[in-house]
Amino acid sequence: MSFIDRSTKALLLTELVSGLALTFKYMFRKKVTINYPYEKGPLSPRFRGEHALRRYPNGEERCIACKLCEAICPALAITIEAEPREDGSRRTTRYDIDMTKCIYCGFCQEACPVDAIVEGPNYEFATETREELFYDKDKLLANGDRWEKQIAANLAADAPYR
Repeated sequence: MSFIDRSTKALLLTELVSGLALTFKYMFRKKVTINYPYEKGPLSPRFRGEHALRRYPNGEERCIACKLCEAICPALAITIEAEPREDGSRRTTRYDIDMTKCIYCGFCQEACPVDAIVEGPNYEFATETREELFYDKDKLLANGDRWEKQIAANLAADAPYR
């Protein structure tokens, strides 16, 4: 660019005028900013958030202690212990997830044959201490009870693609 062209642009303030034109163009459009704590943006049905253990409609936990989720977890974040019950079925006695290790890959959810472990829609689970991120069976079942309606809707929306 020559000296004359640069001097002309500086004298006429073309960059400033084009910037102001862009500002005025967007000033009268619909706002795209959301007020986060009070408004939330849309989430995909495939969003992978906080883990949850689901129950059957009769209240019995879904996990059959097949340990596929524990085996497939690349971060080794899942620990399961199981024992047989009186009726011959197996259920978990211990189901722990170390959320500090979890990489939210979704392999545990894909490996589960009965949709017992899922990654729910909750992304607001920040904690003050590390110990609060060690989820046990009771905490996972409570998450499942709290988010069951949304989790079931997400699984139904995603079912044609699985």
